[in-house]
Amino acid sequence: MLCFHRTENSPLLAALADMGCSRRRLPHLYPEGKWLFLTWHLHGSLPQALYPPANKLSDGRSFVWMDRTLDTARNGPLFLRQPRIEQIVADSLRRGAELGHYHLGAWVIMANHVHVLLRPNVPPSRLLHSLKGFTAREANKALSRTGEAFWQAESYDHWVRDDQELVRITAYIESNPVRAQLSARAEDYPWSSASAETSLGAAGTSACATTEVV
Repeated sequence: MLCFHRTENSPLLAALADMGCSRRRLPHLYPEGKWLFLTWHLHGSLPQALYPPANKLSDGRSFVWMDRTLDTARNGPLFLRQPRIEQIVADSLRRGAELGHYHLGAWVIMANHVHVLLRPNVPPSRLLHSLKGFTAREANKALSRTGEAFWQAESYDHWVRDDQELVRITAYIESNPVRAQLSARAEDYPWSSASAETSLGAAGTSACATTEVV
């Protein structure tokens, strides 16, 4: 099990550890016009037994612990390493923005989890349900899986407090592949907003994702 040590992290990780981040299914009301930092991961990629004790770590430190644990996972589901599955998720993120469900900021698709910054135009619980529901169905279809959970039900969320925090979280998201030693530079990792190859303006059409927010 990976332990979280505050001293081994950069100032960026320390700043993320100090922010409030909650684990939930997004049942609550949220302030309009604010950017939302969301993280969700594959079902079974972080077993309950590995979660840090809730009474030992703050929400922010628990989030960073979780993210580092997911980044270093070598076992468990890693479906998001497959380009066809990554494409489904990337196209879904873009499509939701094109349909006006949210403004899309920084995002990255890792081997077993997704980080995204967005500014919702519809209730976050509805758009996340749509994003996760569509991508789960399409990914399971591509993987010839039936009747199996794809995403973990719970997601992590944090409302961005100000422009400085928005800059920090954007850097955190886009540098995730570098921290996980998947890429030497953020812009070299193709499944991220840092890469021009898969930016919001890129033409990704392999999936007709999130056509409706239900």
